[in-house]
Amino acid sequence: MGAQASDGEAFYGTREAFASDAIYFVMTDRFVNGDPGNDQRDQGGDHPTFDRPVELKPGELANIGYLGGDFKGVLDNAGYIHDLGFNAVWITPIVDNPDQAFTGSKPIASGSIGTDQGKTGYHGYWGVNFYKLDEHLPSPGLDFAGFTRAMQAQDLKVVLDIVANHGSPAYSMPVAQPMFGQIYDADGKLVADHQNLRPGQLDPARQPLHRFYNTRPGLAELSDTNENNPDVLDYFVGAYEQWIDQGAAAFRVDTIRWMPHDFWKQFADRIRARHPDFFMFGENFDYDAATIAPHTWARNGHISVLDFPMKKAMAEVFESPGSDYARLAASLYLEDGPYANPYDLVTFYDNHDMARLNASDQGFIDANNWLFTARGIPALYYGSETGFMRGRGEHAGNRNYYGQQRIDDAARSPIYAPLKRIANLRRDNIALQRGLQLDVSLEGDQAVFYRVYQQDDQHQIALVLLNKGDASHRFEVEQWLQSGSWRDGFSGKRVQVDGKLQVEVPGHDVRVLLLDQAVTRPDLKQRLQQLMARKVPKAD
Repeated sequence: MGAQASDGEAFYGTREAFASDAIYFVMTDRFVNGDPGNDQRDQGGDHPTFDRPVELKPGELANIGYLGGDFKGVLDNAGYIHDLGFNAVWITPIVDNPDQAFTGSKPIASGSIGTDQGKTGYHGYWGVNFYKLDEHLPSPGLDFAGFTRAMQAQDLKVVLDIVANHGSPAYSMPVAQPMFGQIYDADGKLVADHQNLRPGQLDPARQPLHRFYNTRPGLAELSDTNENNPDVLDYFVGAYEQWIDQGAAAFRVDTIRWMPHDFWKQFADRIRARHPDFFMFGENFDYDAATIAPHTWARNGHISVLDFPMKKAMAEVFESPGSDYARLAASLYLEDGPYANPYDLVTFYDNHDMARLNASDQGFIDANNWLFTARGIPALYYGSETGFMRGRGEHAGNRNYYGQQRIDDAARSPIYAPLKRIANLRRDNIALQRGLQLDVSLEGDQAVFYRVYQQDDQHQIALVLLNKGDASHRFEVEQWLQSGSWRDGFSGKRVQVDGKLQVEVPGHDVRVLLLDQAVTRPDLKQRLQQLMARKVPKAD
């Protein structure tokens, strides 16, 4: 980083420390089975939990049982993940889930949502004891605390997926099943029980075990926790503080919109009272920025969010050859936007709750080049480095088992090497992590923008040139271009710039030029001052 003195003026997108990291998201059970000894293959009795294959359409194979992925499988591949360019791993919930397949609900169908008959808690989102580690994950000598320590030793933070809105499926079973609809405390005491009753049949006034739950339906047949009961807040704060104490570095908050802002404000305040500046980002599955932005405001807990509007735009652009980069501009919200800070958003193009990106290899390369250079904190879903199960939804292969062999063979994919190159470039350069974004042109198959970071003794200007066309493109850049000795981000070669730059970028490729100096060009400085003043909404 350049040490040239500036005039003390700061330019940055965010000061959030977590923005320095890119996130690799694994559905733990579906990543790698590192320890077959914790598979629990005989669990469930008449309703077994291991290996429950489904084929709802010919050729669309999926599985709704456990498949063996565990902490050891992630840890065994920590070097692979770090080498790919990541410094954080988001894992699905680790808390204890029911020990049988669910017999209630309706049978699943292709594309169905909220139909859970025959499913298990392999994903971790059906918690019954939020203080207890699910038995499918640890190995001898490798509990959660040991896992996070070992990951940290390989320069990887652990992002923990948390749930407070709901527990497990709670009603519609022909005969009540153990654990479903129940919640236990840290001592193993039963503190809530739905008793296989529909929400409207619950009687919290007379039955203490019903008081944890709302009497209105929530998601599917899941027990819906009562946000107005202070015991509920105490329970979840206590549980998740325990996991922070054992090494969780950040939280991804599931179904954040299903609890009111007041609940999350209290939750965040209590967590950060013990762990100042603890980073959290929530999932509000909505493509409208104005709808998801209030979670990010200070008065609502200052919890960042997954950037669903950008995800929608990215799918439209990178799934369709000949699409226009201009489609992405509106989702950036670099000025006068609704978010507390758009640079803190977690950006992604697919995950476990939607169809995977349905792009060609070139489309994935282009998507990754954008994801790791544009504003935001990038998150990549396991397998996207090879185009795994592209275009597939939840019951059609989205969550299929990845396995060690695919990891060992990953470098053979045309997607892998370009991803590794751009992800490592972001990791090594603060402007790409936390710098202001100043767009020059997003049009057709080409995009040109700056990322600028100037804070204390760190100064860096990055010029990003993206080409998603098939043919090579010659870029000519003059606007806001500061003269000086720039260097190529990949080769390190020096490029002398004097007011104008011409750069050739091959098809489906990216060039990033870096200037490790303070901003001196007057019109660039003026434009950056405007971006600094207008990146945060005045309402917050």
